[in-house]
Amino acid sequence: MKKIVYTVASFMFFMNVAKAQTDSVSHRKLKIDEVNFVTSYYHQSGDHSAVTGGVGSENLNDFGNSIDLQLSRFDKKLNKHTWNFELGVDVYSSASSDKIDPSTVSSASSGDVRFSPAASYLFENTKKKYSWGGGLSFSQEYDYTSFGGNMVYSKSLNGGNTELSAKASVFLDTWKVLLPVELRGDNIDNNNFKYKQGDSAPRNSYNLGLGIAQVVNKELQVSLLADIGYQTGLLGTAYQRVYFSDKGTQSFSEKLPDHRFKLPIGLRANYFLSDRIILRSFYRFYTDSWNLTAHTAELEVPYKITPFVSIAPYYRFYTQNGVDYFKPYGEHRMADNPEFYTSDYDLSKFNSNLLGVNFRWMSAKGILGIKPLNVLELRYGYYSRNDGLKSHLVTMALKFK
Repeated sequence: MKKIVYTVASFMFFMNVAKAQTDSVSHRKLKIDEVNFVTSYYHQSGDHSAVTGGVGSENLNDFGNSIDLQLSRFDKKLNKHTWNFELGVDVYSSASSDKIDPSTVSSASSGDVRFSPAASYLFENTKKKYSWGGGLSFSQEYDYTSFGGNMVYSKSLNGGNTELSAKASVFLDTWKVLLPVELRGDNIDNNNFKYKQGDSAPRNSYNLGLGIAQVVNKELQVSLLADIGYQTGLLGTAYQRVYFSDKGTQSFSEKLPDHRFKLPIGLRANYFLSDRIILRSFYRFYTDSWNLTAHTAELEVPYKITPFVSIAPYYRFYTQNGVDYFKPYGEHRMADNPEFYTSDYDLSKFNSNLLGVNFRWMSAKGILGIKPLNVLELRYGYYSRNDGLKSHLVTMALKFK
């Protein structure tokens, strides 16, 4: 109940801020374009927790909320300036994280709150058909802090039928190192693990996204996307245990390389089958320097029930080969002298399926008697993995204009 009250209170606060800003800057032609509010609930279950070495409960619950305020104005040359301010708050609990120190009633990270504000600016030259901008972001939870920045650029060509885009981003993050309770203190064998309990460890990410979108004809639009990424720092999770067959019940902290190069390439195609039906398809190939390769295929079929109401079933299939550093509980061998090792099933070989539906209701006159509310979306997704992991995600999005 407290979560619901908090969500509503946050929403009303931002609506009041939005109204005040409109009243104070209207003479400068700055106006509120829209206010978006998203709330979601995620539940996960499984029995391959990496915290306990690849076995044990993966139950997790996450209640997420975000609200963003978009303001804009046109200058004397009719160029558009847009500012966006966003605040996200996630409240989550994890049964597996509670096993970091099972001797306590509840370990510090078994339940936590993630706080994530962000702000961005975008300039659009409406005559020359290009835009540029940038943004800053911050995220804070119990053991993780992140500072982010990005720059974006796009250019429209061929009468708007072609668009080139680029986005460069950087995230400078810091872990507060948490070790399994039995691996804390001096003179404890953790196989020369680099960090001690309470240390600060970096994790930095650098990304360059490139895209080209093309209108082929009035029915078909396609996009080619690439998102080059590089990570460095503590890329493993210190409190995730690994057990070796020749070390009995003794545990060790997960060890992974301190750098990772990622290269996903995607192709998106939207086909307007009729006035009522659109076929939205997506394929992505992924590879990285850890020798992980993956394929993603997705199809969404929005159907317009009326000009203002649509329903869109969707399906996504994903498969990956797994990394050489992965082995299930107790199957690593210290005698093999491995440099890196993990029992995190996110890095194993698996297939997954995501099936869901999205409902969208639009009205310029208002929805449910609320005049400013002109878009209501409800989305549900069911995810299953062939290692037993399952999850449900329910999302509600509201747009006020």
